[in-house]
Amino acid sequence: MKKHEWKETTEDGETRFVRFLNKGGRWTMWSKLKGEDFAVVEPMPVEDLRALREILWAKYQRNRVALRSVEEVDQMIARAEG
Repeated sequence: MKKHEWKETTEDGETRFVRFLNKGGRWTMWSKLKGEDFAVVEPMPVEDLRALREILWAKYQRNRVALRSVEEVDQMIARAEG
């Protein structure tokens, strides 16, 4: 299982934690605001998928992630955009 996490600040100034898990080729997204519990996010927002793609691309360039993971997220973005 591969886990990719980051935190960001929302427009309201709250801290948001985002976690993507890839287990057996299946991606799941978890998100929470500071002080709350993680919850599964379905469907995955395109903005978060793009952020995940940027993170994976940076990891791929450092040989920490396979190109296949980047390509899977590219396909997810294409499906989400319709």
